[in-house]
Amino acid sequence: MKTGRITNLAMIVMGIILLILPFVYESRSLIILLTQIFIFAIFAMSYDILLGYTGIVSFGHAMFFGFGAYATGIFLQRAEPTMGVLLLALLVGVLISLVVSIIIGFLTLRLKSHFYAMLTLGLASLFLVLAEKWRTLTFGNDGFTFKIPELLRDRVHFYLLCLILMLGTFFLLKRFTNSPMGRVLQAIRENEQRVASLGFNPLYYKVIATVVAGVTATIAGSLYVMSLRFVNTSVFAIDVTLDALLMTIIGGVGTLVGPIIGAGIIEFAHEWLTSLASSYPIFERWIIFFGILYILVVIFFPKGIVGTLQSRFTKVKKVEVHRDEKDENIAG
Repeated sequence: MKTGRITNLAMIVMGIILLILPFVYESRSLIILLTQIFIFAIFAMSYDILLGYTGIVSFGHAMFFGFGAYATGIFLQRAEPTMGVLLLALLVGVLISLVVSIIIGFLTLRLKSHFYAMLTLGLASLFLVLAEKWRTLTFGNDGFTFKIPELLRDRVHFYLLCLILMLGTFFLLKRFTNSPMGRVLQAIRENEQRVASLGFNPLYYKVIATVVAGVTATIAGSLYVMSLRFVNTSVFAIDVTLDALLMTIIGGVGTLVGPIIGAGIIEFAHEWLTSLASSYPIFERWIIFFGILYILVVIFFPKGIVGTLQSRFTKVKKVEVHRDEKDENIAG
């Protein structure tokens, strides 16, 4: 059985277990934590399209997250919080991300990786300042609260929505990366000049990757503020992008399932370390221990958890094949 089929089967089994979980084990804190993991898993998978499959490093990915967050918050605050208004808000957020990603892509993706990364950081900072200054619309750093549709006020209903969207995002992005277009993106990651020499336009494909990643991040931003029922300028902060970067690297770059695992590890570690702070004062500086955890993961899993396990599995399989061929030659 191919690795891809094993991954898909594992995701289906995990999805069924998580679907049943809230009905057999009632824990409000666990439901909230898992919901956050699903949301950030979607966001991390969107970043993996850029970093893992196209080789694009972006420090401004949070701006797409913020578009979804503010579009949802503003519409639900100023209009009746119904499912129709929510879908309209999501559509507006997606359209904004679509337009911005296309413009940014064609204007900046011609630059080398490190120049592009710094330019995206500058653009994200620009939108952060805009959100801080446009107080009549965003209320600045203070932010604002809003109501969400009645159907989603139940934590279990919202949990199920986030779970379904995470699984749907995984399988759609998996299909996208395995398509001919996805193969071209991976070729661009390995050798952009060779791809251009074959007659492909790397800029065109990189813009498509930016659009797909931006739209996916917008959906995650919308879900995130709905889980809090509050939005402020922090959704545009570089910390949000760095979270996605860490989740992707820890789980495994270019795997899609890796960012899901990375999101789970980071969110569980954050929850566990902050809970220990109430009993043990040393854990009040939990960010130090979080850094140590990250260093250990990088040392023992240099390609990320999933990437390292896949490479080890491949090596073992090659050894077994070589041994079988050797035995056949001896027998012959």
